[in-house]
Amino acid sequence: MKIKVSDYIADFLHAQEIDCVFEMAGGMITHILDSLHRRSKINIISVHHEQSASFAVDAHGRITGKPGVALATSGPGATNLLTGIGSCYFDSSPGLFITGQVNLHEQKGDGKIRQLGFQETDIVSMAEPITKKCFRVITAESIPAILQEAYKICISDRPGPVLIDLPMNLQRVEIEAEVPQKILANKYKDIDILSELKQLVEAIKLAKRPLVLAGAGINCAQAKQEFLKFIELINIPVVTSLLGLDVLAFDHPLRVGFIGSYGNRWANIALGTCDLLLVIGSRLDIRQTGADTKGFAENKKIFQVDCLSEEVNNRVLNCIPIIVDIKFFLEMFIKNCEEIKFNEPKEWNNEIKTLQNKWLDIKELGEVKGINPNYFIHLLSQYSKKAIGYVADVGSHQMWSAQSLELTNNQRFITSGGMGAMGFALPASIGFSFAGYKTPVVVIAGDGGFQLNIQELQTIVRNKLPIKIIILNNKNLGMIRQFQDSYFEGRYQSTYWGYSAPNFEAIAKAYEISAKTISASDEIISALEWLWTDPNLPALLQVMIDPYLNVYPKIAFGKPITEMEPFSKPIEMEGT
Repeated sequence: MKIKVSDYIADFLHAQEIDCVFEMAGGMITHILDSLHRRSKINIISVHHEQSASFAVDAHGRITGKPGVALATSGPGATNLLTGIGSCYFDSSPGLFITGQVNLHEQKGDGKIRQLGFQETDIVSMAEPITKKCFRVITAESIPAILQEAYKICISDRPGPVLIDLPMNLQRVEIEAEVPQKILANKYKDIDILSELKQLVEAIKLAKRPLVLAGAGINCAQAKQEFLKFIELINIPVVTSLLGLDVLAFDHPLRVGFIGSYGNRWANIALGTCDLLLVIGSRLDIRQTGADTKGFAENKKIFQVDCLSEEVNNRVLNCIPIIVDIKFFLEMFIKNCEEIKFNEPKEWNNEIKTLQNKWLDIKELGEVKGINPNYFIHLLSQYSKKAIGYVADVGSHQMWSAQSLELTNNQRFITSGGMGAMGFALPASIGFSFAGYKTPVVVIAGDGGFQLNIQELQTIVRNKLPIKIIILNNKNLGMIRQFQDSYFEGRYQSTYWGYSAPNFEAIAKAYEISAKTISASDEIISALEWLWTDPNLPALLQVMIDPYLNVYPKIAFGKPITEMEPFSKPIEMEGT
């Protein structure tokens, strides 16, 4: 058939069952926007900053397992996508990014000038290190093949972002092309892992203090249900990474807690003292293990299941690798080992329970003036059962959320992990809500991060999204201020000194969003009841927090993961 390139793009996205595209209009994408409007029922969601579009793509891809799609014009439109593209790359979110580029005859090529066309920018060279692949389109006829390859790369193996840079003049060319078909991911290869399974089974039987560390790779592999069957078969307690927080419900009997730099103290002690550690879909980065990798690996056998061999034995050494798709690993283990009787490590479970009772998260901060954030997060969870999940921004509130959220089996938790990008939560909640067909999502943000993409309140209002926004407002950049307390003698430059935040209640009301502010513990219950008065409407609750409140526990940097502040002090300055 003969078809205009931009029309083919619209038809291709429709064939992949893409239900929404996030964008901010610009001259170099007008042909694609018009084609999407005319030829498809794809929901075009206009945001107010391209970074927001890329964060929305990240969240949408994580929740659905298929690529979120973003469009941006050339120059600043394209470069504004980069932080969100990086977030997709580091946190394994499938995302398809299409950037408009200036006409081919307006490109400088190999010329020794900085720019020929207005807003001409080499986005491909910038994005290549943080994408699975970038495509620089130079002929209209190559578009169908490029779209097919890009989409398959995006969803196959470890998911991630791809970028297609498309000159405007090629978007309006007519080409001969076949009707687009649905693209399927490459099937994982059937690998013989029976010897590894046998070795793992023997290790589980011999272990006195076994532990599973569940990471984001489980959700990336769409393997949550298989994971639940697996852990109930082997009967081993489970700790989770920040991005693996939602693979196990809060009330699951095998759930221990959240580990890492700001992990639950009892969970970190369990991680540090176990004699067998099975790591599934987690890369054991420094925020999970602490800086003392030798101490972390001491006196334990570690099995690590990952789809990439490069992620194993690069920091923590002497791990036994099982390099395979996680879903395939879990299916094979269940199939081959379901008749095996795995004994419950009762003494170990009792020890963990004792530790948990000793180090309750709501008591880690001691006597709190005003609202205890850990206590608040527990109550927020209990009143937010109608939400399909939570999106946390980056900062102190992110760690309090991870420590204390009571996730149900059907709720998801997402945050910017590898990139650690402030400003993530509000636009990501938009992608999350659209992925759930406009069902309620809870945003948990700090006053600092919320200001980075505050303009997307208008996107929420315009699209009538039922997003419930919590702002834990401590009037400073708390996590960095805590760092300044530890290493800079309390000199709060640019975190408390020279920083300010507005009244978010007033701002929300300016956007015609219902809003409320609380500052005392006895106001929490009524405020949460108010928040959920109508689950179908957005609302904002500003929660005032003591400016000097720290996040505890926190790994004492340079020491083993079992030694945490405030009782243990760091022996070296954090480098990450």
